[in-house]
Amino acid sequence: MTKKQKKMLYRIIAALALVLVLKLLPPLPTSVELLLYCIPYLVVGWDVLRKALLGIKNRQPFDECFLMAVATVGAFALGDYVEGCAVIIFYQIGELFQGVAVGKSRRSISALMDIRPDYANIEGEDGKLEQVDPDEVEIGTIIVVQPGERVPIDGVIVEGASTLNTAALTGESLPRDVRSGDEVISGCVNMSGLLKVRTTKEFGESTVSKILDLVENSSMKKARAENFITRFARVYTPAVCYGALALAFIPPIVLLLMGQPARFGDWVYRALTFLVISCPCALVISIPLSFFGGIGGASACGILVKGSTYLEELADTRVVVFDKTGTLTQGSFKVVRVCPVEGGTEDSLVEAAALAESWSKHPISLSIKAAYGKDIDAARVTDVEELGGHGVTARVDGKPVAAGNARLMAKLGLTVPDVPQTGTIVHVAIDGKYAGYLLISDVVKPHSAQAIKGLKQAGVRKTVMLTGDAEPVAKAVSAELGIDEYHAGLLPGDKVDQIEKLLAAKNPKEMLAFVGDGINDAPVLSRVDVGIAMGALGSDAAIEAADVVLMDDDPAKIALAMRIARRTKSIVYQNIVFALAIKAACLLLGALGIANMWAAIFADVGVMVLAVLNATRALYTKDLTKK
Repeated sequence: MTKKQKKMLYRIIAALALVLVLKLLPPLPTSVELLLYCIPYLVVGWDVLRKALLGIKNRQPFDECFLMAVATVGAFALGDYVEGCAVIIFYQIGELFQGVAVGKSRRSISALMDIRPDYANIEGEDGKLEQVDPDEVEIGTIIVVQPGERVPIDGVIVEGASTLNTAALTGESLPRDVRSGDEVISGCVNMSGLLKVRTTKEFGESTVSKILDLVENSSMKKARAENFITRFARVYTPAVCYGALALAFIPPIVLLLMGQPARFGDWVYRALTFLVISCPCALVISIPLSFFGGIGGASACGILVKGSTYLEELADTRVVVFDKTGTLTQGSFKVVRVCPVEGGTEDSLVEAAALAESWSKHPISLSIKAAYGKDIDAARVTDVEELGGHGVTARVDGKPVAAGNARLMAKLGLTVPDVPQTGTIVHVAIDGKYAGYLLISDVVKPHSAQAIKGLKQAGVRKTVMLTGDAEPVAKAVSAELGIDEYHAGLLPGDKVDQIEKLLAAKNPKEMLAFVGDGINDAPVLSRVDVGIAMGALGSDAAIEAADVVLMDDDPAKIALAMRIARRTKSIVYQNIVFALAIKAACLLLGALGIANMWAAIFADVGVMVLAVLNATRALYTKDLTKK
């Protein structure tokens, strides 16, 4: 508890003790009894009265404090001192419980998102480290990150090697190895070696600042359920106040006109009970708390949701469209197969191709050199010639080597085999003879198939892949992953056209989500109901463009995000139905005189406590991550 909450707890205990003592005393004169019962009432309820008076002064009287003040003061006026004190005491108990629950949720989320660095280390001329505010560090400054410290600002390592813990950003505990020349982002924890980093951004533009700003401002974009409750409370509260007023005066007047006893005290008591029951605390508090918990729980899993409206739309998503490169595939070329001719070896074929491609910076050439995996001796390579649209020729150890496509082999008078696999094929000729080929492909991410399967289990009825790649490649990836539909050879504008067709074809109540890399797909991300970006460990473009960001680029987390969203929405509707049903029943019973002030206390405080308890379930996602 906070200091303020502890103080309120002491006030509640003191008020309860005083009421119990007064209840045990022998009968006293009415004026004395009123004066004595005012002591515990004011001990615990003076702030409620003050807020009610301020609301009246500011011409905004219709809130829960006004309802409680009228009900309790009315109970005192009718001589029901114990009930008046009980209402205000139990109301404050409920408020205290709610405050503790909300505080716990906020602390849990703060702990999950506790990635804001307090300082940055700058090395002085004497070699000593000086701690400065990250806001004061300029772009291009060399900062020192010691083992156990957080990286305060995005930058590039200029000296050192280490392992980084990215759990606060991605939700995954798997460490990431880094060395000189690698980019690092703020918020990661340096686990081992000392690093010197040249900053590439100001602190306000760094990843950690963007993420914190995103989470802190997520409540700005309210879901339909939240907006409904806000509008509902605005109409509901004055309506029940006027209803209570009517209940207090209309039935007695009607009874008088009919020649029967008016029983004003009885009807005023019913009206006061009606007011206590009607307080909308359970809805006003629990609904935003549920969405807040859902967003916090998703953040802990490395899923950043920009607002509760997107969480609600994720729950209703039934069509998911994917970009291919960088989303379902790794977006980088890799040698996936080496096929030498009979009598040759895989190692010699890769070595010849890598040496021939040694001077090229083409992605295909880089993938061949990566497959070779050894330092290249440039002295072994001479007479390098790149042939546009064909490949490269060179002399390796004095022998002519050619590496390229089938057109290059045909130009050399060589016949190549028919290769059925999809991907880029690099044929290799050594000393004028065909030596074999290398198959190079954009590799499917390890969790992509699991992602598609998880989405179908989560209730997604249709998955679609849009790509600029050729038809055979798109067909192969689609078949491998089990995607329902694909469209190949698309330009960025064509992707928007395909999205428009899919939006027109879906059910109006269904939501359509698009998953892309957040950079090339910005037009599509902004057009769909829910834009989901691969965050690439905090890509600026991804965070800016999308409604939901997956911080570790794992498409399998889309299904997890949907499960979190659906549980959150379920909790919200449970609270709405539960609170309204209990209140409606108690209001009817109160108006009929069956429910007394104690039932009213349960209908208000009890329902609020139960709804808040239920709302805090949205924060916990461990069981969902195991599915």
